[in-house]
Amino acid sequence: MSRPILEVIALDPADAIAAQAGGADRLELVTDIAADGLTPSRETFAAVRSAVDLPVRVMLRASDGFAAGDAAALDALCEAAAALYSEGADEFVLGFLTDDGEVDLAAVTALTEAVRAGAGVDESRWTFHRAIDRTGDRDGLRKRLADLPGLDTYLTAGSAHGVDDGLPTLLAEAERAGTPGYEPRLMVGGGLRLDHLPMLRAGGIDAFHIGGAARPAGWSGPVDAAVVGQWRTTLDASVPVA
Repeated sequence: MSRPILEVIALDPADAIAAQAGGADRLELVTDIAADGLTPSRETFAAVRSAVDLPVRVMLRASDGFAAGDAAALDALCEAAAALYSEGADEFVLGFLTDDGEVDLAAVTALTEAVRAGAGVDESRWTFHRAIDRTGDRDGLRKRLADLPGLDTYLTAGSAHGVDDGLPTLLAEAERAGTPGYEPRLMVGGGLRLDHLPMLRAGGIDAFHIGGAARPAGWSGPVDAAVVGQWRTTLDASVPVA
């Protein structure tokens, strides 16, 4: 099995530089972590892109929660996505639910089409984030999104309450990898700890996402390269059990 992916949340160029130094494979770029991560400015993306050579997935989310908002809000988010693409962003993170907890397919489709229109290509790669942990029908959500171009990752803890509660779901979904709706990579994040890694790796999961875990001082402090390095070392040593 190839080296597993370690994705780290970055808020600014300093975070990005530290994450790369510690061995991260990819960044998720957000702003306003108090709202669980919103769309960063075009200027912030440009600064991060200049600071590191890691792939950067940019959050597309305008407000706390998992609703896309009204038509005007969605149009504004589509415009922001197109502007970010014009700045060089070609990987994104998004996910929206309706009021009854179903996937908001119209909003997700609008955003992915806006990016493709700006790109002038068939698809741009993107992650459906932890909105999946808030739906009442994970399997149905996956199957409704299965035909959308560019979707290559689900970021999930398996539960709205975090990885501790979500472990059985994560391992069950990993067993279905490659079946209809389960082709995208499973990336685990949300209360993820180092001691979870051996079980998840043994279950065939090969992508992991950390945010606060990379910041010894909490969200008020920066990403710490040494802490990211500890995750990198532990993750690489946590090989599947034969």
